[in-house]
Amino acid sequence: MNSTTEQNTQQINDIEKAVEQWLDDVVIGLNLCPFAAKPQRNKQIKIFVSTDNNENDLLESIYLQLKELDETPVSELETTLVVAPYLFEEFDDYNQFLDLVEGLVVQLGKSGVYQIASFHPNYCFYGTEPDDAENLTNRSPYPVFHLIREDSMEKVLKHYPDPEAIPERNIECVENLTEEQIKTLFPYLNKDQ
Repeated sequence: MNSTTEQNTQQINDIEKAVEQWLDDVVIGLNLCPFAAKPQRNKQIKIFVSTDNNENDLLESIYLQLKELDETPVSELETTLVVAPYLFEEFDDYNQFLDLVEGLVVQLGKSGVYQIASFHPNYCFYGTEPDDAENLTNRSPYPVFHLIREDSMEKVLKHYPDPEAIPERNIECVENLTEEQIKTLFPYLNKDQ
């Protein structure tokens, strides 16, 4: 393996580790997604780091990841996080591409089979200011498209008390984090400081 390939492999590994750390410490650690702990424990969550640097190739990669979900039993693969570290520095660009991903799901006839959850380092909910704490619930180290099986979600929701309250609980959770906790949990947000 030449040094460029080794560097690229190391870079991909580092990105994957950062996403895994975010998944463990933020998503699961803060219980933002009460359904993530079990598949993570059972090694049923795939983190796919895309090396694509254009939107067409990334859309193709997402298509292939959806196809893999289709062809793999849920007992082996519950869900996939598609990470796009080389695209979408701007949240608005990410958000526009998200429409294409949603369109792909529809075009494939997979509405009701898969849903997409979205995460980005600069995630900003409609009607919020960029510094509002509630945006932390969807801030990740890199742009992420989370491919979720709707059947799995429905099964879990049946046994979860008051699932409608999850977003409010999550907002309350992140609003109560100290500055120190935010720096520790979201180190990628403090790069400019």
